[in-house]
Amino acid sequence: MSWDFFVPVCTGDLVKTGGINQYVVQDVVPPKQLPSNLSRFKAALRSQGPLCILEHFDTGYSVLQHFNSVEPGVKEDTLELLVQVVSGLAASLPALLITTSLSAGERKEKLNAVKMSVFLLCKLTETLESYSCRQSIVTVPGKGKKGKAAGEGMLQWDSERETVLQALVQLLQLDIRSLWNLSLVEEEFTSCVTCCCYKLLENPTISHVKSKPTRDGIIHLLGVLIKKYNHLLGASVKVIQLLQHFEQLSSVFAQAVSVWSTEYGVRAIIGEVVREIGQKSSEELAREGSGVKAFASFISELGGLVPELMIPNISVLITHLEGESHTMRVAVCEVLGEILVRVLCGDSLNDSGKADRDRFFDTLQEHLHDTHSHVRARVLHVYTRIVNSKALPLCRYSEVMELAVGRLMDKSINAVKSAIQLLAAFIAHNPYSCKLSSADLKKPLEKEMSKFREMKEKLEGKAPVAVIKASELWAAMEPELLVTVRTELEPTSETEKEQQEDEEDRDAEEEKGAEDDRATALSQNLPPTPQKEGADGELKKQEMLVQYLRDTETFALQVERAISVINTMLYLKTTSVVQEAVQFCVTVCEFSVANSVSGVRKMLPLVWSTDTAIKDAVVQAYRRLYLNPQGDTIRMKAQTLVDSLSELMVDASLGTIQCLEEIVQEFFGTGSNLQSTVVQVLWERFTGKRETSALNRRAAVLLLGMAARAEREVVLSNLDTLCSVALGEKVTEDFLLARDTVITICSITDHKHTLKSSAPFRLPQDHQLFTCLTQALAEGVVMENPYWQSFMEQAVRVIYFLAESPDQLCSRLLQRSARLLLDQIVEVNCVCLAQLLSLCGCVAFWQISHLERSVSAELRRRRGVTEEREEKLKANESAMEEELGLVSASAEDTEAELIRKICETELMNLLCAFLPLLVKVCSSPGRYSHPQLTTAACLALSQYMMISPSVCEENVRLMFTVLERSSLPVVRANAVIALGDLTVRFPNILEPWTQNLYARLSDEVPSVRQTAVTVLTQLVLKDVLKVKGQVSEVAVLLIDPKPHITSLALNFFNELATKDNAIYNLLPDIISRLSDPERGMSAEDFNTIMKQLFSYITKERQTESLVEKLCQRFRTAKTERQWCDLAMSLSLLSMCERGFKRLQECWECYSDKLTEPGVYQPLLSITAKLRRGAKPQFKAQVDEFEKRLTAVHTRGLENVESPEMEEENQRDGSSEKTVMRTPLPARGRSRTKRGRHGDDSFVTPRKSCKSKKPVITFSSDEEEEEEGECT
Repeated sequence: MSWDFFVPVCTGDLVKTGGINQYVVQDVVPPKQLPSNLSRFKAALRSQGPLCILEHFDTGYSVLQHFNSVEPGVKEDTLELLVQVVSGLAASLPALLITTSLSAGERKEKLNAVKMSVFLLCKLTETLESYSCRQSIVTVPGKGKKGKAAGEGMLQWDSERETVLQALVQLLQLDIRSLWNLSLVEEEFTSCVTCCCYKLLENPTISHVKSKPTRDGIIHLLGVLIKKYNHLLGASVKVIQLLQHFEQLSSVFAQAVSVWSTEYGVRAIIGEVVREIGQKSSEELAREGSGVKAFASFISELGGLVPELMIPNISVLITHLEGESHTMRVAVCEVLGEILVRVLCGDSLNDSGKADRDRFFDTLQEHLHDTHSHVRARVLHVYTRIVNSKALPLCRYSEVMELAVGRLMDKSINAVKSAIQLLAAFIAHNPYSCKLSSADLKKPLEKEMSKFREMKEKLEGKAPVAVIKASELWAAMEPELLVTVRTELEPTSETEKEQQEDEEDRDAEEEKGAEDDRATALSQNLPPTPQKEGADGELKKQEMLVQYLRDTETFALQVERAISVINTMLYLKTTSVVQEAVQFCVTVCEFSVANSVSGVRKMLPLVWSTDTAIKDAVVQAYRRLYLNPQGDTIRMKAQTLVDSLSELMVDASLGTIQCLEEIVQEFFGTGSNLQSTVVQVLWERFTGKRETSALNRRAAVLLLGMAARAEREVVLSNLDTLCSVALGEKVTEDFLLARDTVITICSITDHKHTLKSSAPFRLPQDHQLFTCLTQALAEGVVMENPYWQSFMEQAVRVIYFLAESPDQLCSRLLQRSARLLLDQIVEVNCVCLAQLLSLCGCVAFWQISHLERSVSAELRRRRGVTEEREEKLKANESAMEEELGLVSASAEDTEAELIRKICETELMNLLCAFLPLLVKVCSSPGRYSHPQLTTAACLALSQYMMISPSVCEENVRLMFTVLERSSLPVVRANAVIALGDLTVRFPNILEPWTQNLYARLSDEVPSVRQTAVTVLTQLVLKDVLKVKGQVSEVAVLLIDPKPHITSLALNFFNELATKDNAIYNLLPDIISRLSDPERGMSAEDFNTIMKQLFSYITKERQTESLVEKLCQRFRTAKTERQWCDLAMSLSLLSMCERGFKRLQECWECYSDKLTEPGVYQPLLSITAKLRRGAKPQFKAQVDEFEKRLTAVHTRGLENVESPEMEEENQRDGSSEKTVMRTPLPARGRSRTKRGRHGDDSFVTPRKSCKSKKPVITFSSDEEEEEEGECT
């Protein structure tokens, strides 16, 4: 063979005239002749083998040249032939490469065949890949045969790619370098293969799971080229280039570099690539298209694959921690985390490894305070992984824990979530104790510390022992030792004696100096004093124990601090944070951390959340904590479940029990195999078959009631048991158990009937239940038991829910109770009388409820049954149906009138006997001063007032007198609640007394203020009360010293802000009321309130209107404090250009007050805010206004508005062009009139000149209408 094949840089170079002995394509076959030529190529391959490529190269080349015009079958046949050629060469070459007798001609022939086949296969692969990518972009997958065919073609090429790569790997992994002279493979050959690989990597789907075989083939092919064909530098450069342009390749190249460095042993590739990334400056990474995300992802994934190989190059990456790219900082921190978890961990590290570990931890801790929130969140996530892997040194626990607790206050939601996850990991993997409670650890710590001090004092306080010097000890022992030594070592011959004498003479001088050394050595070899060594060892052990307990206590205190913070996050608006907080509460509860149950209880109301994710999280949390018990048998599991739920219900509030009921009801509705056993255990506890505490008995009966809501028969079939155990003869001994039993019985009434025509579930009056209840209630009236009241309320409730004709039962009950009270007590006992009055009020309340709900519902049901029967009889008469509809509407009115009449006449006849007594007790607080009696009488009177409008109207003045003058906070609080209910029921009667209700917002007792703001919030937001100027009293609560009251007031305004213009309409009057000198509010408190209220003003038109209203208020404000308050209010507005213009127009309203610093400084701050980001023209206007403000403030209004100043203004420009010119008085008056015409309710009237004594008047909400909507 006389020619050589040179791999061309460009495919077209092969048709040009080459150099000496250089192969040139002789014949580019036309497309039509290619099928026949391919057939000859195929026949030659079968007969001659892979060397046939030497003769048929032009055919393959022609396919490349005419690629766009040839048929797909020709392309597929060509690709198949080339793969067979390369595979044939890979199979035949190993035997030839081993032999040493290969001639130069044969070597050249084989080399040309390798070059030609590899060149054609790689170029054809590149061309097919480009065509496939174009097809995937142009062809949109859809319906029809065309889209389906295109999709099949692409899938076929995906499988062919793998075949091509396998063939190339098989060939190139052979030692074919010996085919070249001096084994130097030409760069063009290597580039031909690598370019094909990198072209395949540019495919957008290369990182998908389905492309894994292709991806692995490319990685291994490039690995062979890097190891055997000197492609190391080229690969590192290409990796950087491709990462910069193809972000999806980050994970691919991370895997590739990992494989090249481990399986192929080319570790230098990591250093080259990491060095290239590390040398990129912040300016380069900041540019668009710099590939910073790809670089960061690549580094992070590579650190996860080969962390041990990243350590030598980490110093290059750490420089990016000081750069501006937060993405790179995150990546470097994640690499450090992987190194700490998988390499620099454990106790077997040398000094160098420990130093690196400490340095890396210090770096991570620094970036917990990074300026970018994403970095802080990711570093916290890295620490979570470290803690979960138990790679955090014990000495750093406290420090990192403190930082994590601090991150709970982070502004970033992601950082807060990561901090919660880290704290949960700390608790789950803590090295201290399975139960963390600082209270439990305090006593053991104090005990061990006192023991340690005693041991230390005992050791230090021992009498000093006489110390014998080493030289003295040797001197005492020397004679005896010398005799023994001489006896044993005495020489036996003359020669030995002479040698001994010479040695004695020579060593005589050294002997004296060595005496002390020998003595010291002897003393060191003596056995140590057992007592001293043992004491020191015990002291060290005790010191270690004390330090362990101290560290455990510190850790527990940090956990408790974190719990208190995270518990406040349970009601945030961000769902993901709430979910993390719920999971954290579960974790701390599982580790018995102190106060952990508080978080579990606090999250319980979230079962009512409208957010499904939050509700599911809470339900799952309670299932995990309480409804998935551990135990060997079903019985043990049931007992554990009951114990857990009972513990949760101890001292639980009514709201907590109601929320828990939702979860327990769901458990009993799931059909678990534990249900029957749990119910059995509960009955055993309630009936006393198993010895248990009173609290657990009450919890058991409440849990039975919760189960009854899912399965009614649980309670209904055991009513006799409930009555005999809790409501029998011993009922007076435990009214709490009786109360909870009644609550459980009441649960059977909550079920909705499936049939509307079915009669309501009622029990006869002579049922054992009502006999027991009436007996217990009547006997309890004359007993001074503090728990009778709550039992009575539930008992009366269940009578009206379950008894037939409950009004008759309760009438007899009242008569019996009154008779017992009069018969057994010579002198009326205030407590017993109070209990009787409470019973009267409770009966009155439930009687009204019974009439308006049960009786009314029963009347509707019966009417519905009648109408349905009549409709069936006359179904064909449509006119009759319409008539029935009218009759139905009329019947409803008749029923409602009947209920009202019963309340007015018959109900009062039933209860009127006690009304004069109630009125007398409430109206004579001096005579009836007993707190319980007064409380009961006032509450009962308010319940009587619910009966009818006439009773309410007769006693409303008395009730408000009690509200204002009662010395008992509980009476005032109850009166607020009662009057709120009466406002809903009889709004026209209570409307004139609204101001008295608002007055309780300033009550001196926090509990009354809290009740008042809660009641008024409900009344206002439900549009029962009209929003008026008295809302300023609610605004005052924004600075209440009690945080819970402040939060209630804030919630009021948050909800009020959702109503259109509500706060906007109220603001001017609120400002007037709060700045009233008689109120005496401090400037700081006023600013705090106004800052919150003005935050709700967001519309530009509202701001503009408020500017004018507030400026007009300067005219009637007569005190400096009022001026300052108005100016401060103006400064709190989010001023815009229109608002600023209105401020200029109202110059004459406030210009004469600018000499006061309290007016000047707030207005000056407005100009500072307007100047930020303002346009040049508007900024000039602001600057001019500021100069004017300053001039008036420093020189006075008279000097600024002198004729000289007017002339100067005229020289600067005409009066029409001067924006900042002071308005003339006439103009000001006209503007005032126009403003008053538009906003009549807010403009304060001008002071009358005829009045001898000016009176400051402010607009009142009671005398003016609300302003219309402002849009």
